[in-house]
Amino acid sequence: MNKAILELKNISTTVNPGTKDEKKILKNINLMLNDGDFVTLLGTNGAGKSTLLNVINGSIIPSSGSIYLKDKDITNLSEVKRAKFIAQVFQDPKLGTAPRMTVAENLLLATKRGQRRSLHLRGLDKQLPKFKKETAKLPNGLNQRLNTFAGNLSGGQRQTLSFLMATIKRPDLLLLDEHTAALDPNTSRDLLELTDQVVREQKLTCIMITHQLKDALHYGNRTIVLKDGQVVLDAVGHERDKLTEADILKFFAN
Repeated sequence: MNKAILELKNISTTVNPGTKDEKKILKNINLMLNDGDFVTLLGTNGAGKSTLLNVINGSIIPSSGSIYLKDKDITNLSEVKRAKFIAQVFQDPKLGTAPRMTVAENLLLATKRGQRRSLHLRGLDKQLPKFKKETAKLPNGLNQRLNTFAGNLSGGQRQTLSFLMATIKRPDLLLLDEHTAALDPNTSRDLLELTDQVVREQKLTCIMITHQLKDALHYGNRTIVLKDGQVVLDAVGHERDKLTEADILKFFAN
């Protein structure tokens, strides 16, 4: 029996509370992720997908409800402290990397996630062979750019670097917020295949937001659809295997 990694209990979020513009984004979300779940998350614009990830990563504190990571209550834990356990790759390739640091320096920072950092990076030379080996597995020729500033990489290379940074030190939970949406189709496909490979090999627990119905059904073991701040579909196992794109489209109808 798989052990629960993440549990959300009655999570609600409200913006502009107490004003005429008050609006609930998430409405009593109850969700449990087991160890090794790879969830593809779908929903219309404004359904609450990114808000859900932001509640999990700590950048938004819920208006009500509780969040547990490996049975520990993290509801009021800061985003910085949650970064010890939770890694995220964003849609914008510019986020998640330091542009004025080299690829190798960015990777060294990632290995120190959750540790107190000094102003000087130590141990880079010792880690270079590992970084060369890790980047050699990746698309985009990143292994030839270890001494290149991240700001000088292509969008695809920078997003691949962001993904490697998020996974080089195994997180308890990996959040992917449309991490391939800003890339061209070929680069997007390469990064999705890399994502699938790494999640499987490391047995990561992962939530991936996507707008592509085909990808939502092809990758992962579980598909969740959000609509108007609520979970309207949570399919796993045989139920998910039987799902078609047409089945999911029905949830997007008004």
